[in-house]
Amino acid sequence: MPRMNDRRQITIPVNQCREAGIWPGDEFRSFVADGRITIVRQAAGAARGFLRHVAGDPAVSEEDSLQDALNRSTH
Repeated sequence: MPRMNDRRQITIPVNQCREAGIWPGDEFRSFVADGRITIVRQAAGAARGFLRHVAGDPAVSEEDSLQDALNRSTH
């Protein structure tokens, strides 16, 4: 099982890297949601469909959503 070292580095198992198409030298993005970290290879379209399971609220404007996110990050 992977563990984080004292420099906050994690080694991802090779079979998971192959499955995700992540190779040495590739760049990736990481996201935190609901206490989970998700790693996505940085490539055009790599995260397409990533949030398809999340239902939006049409009553909330983009500006309201942005302001809520900014307020949460400062508290």
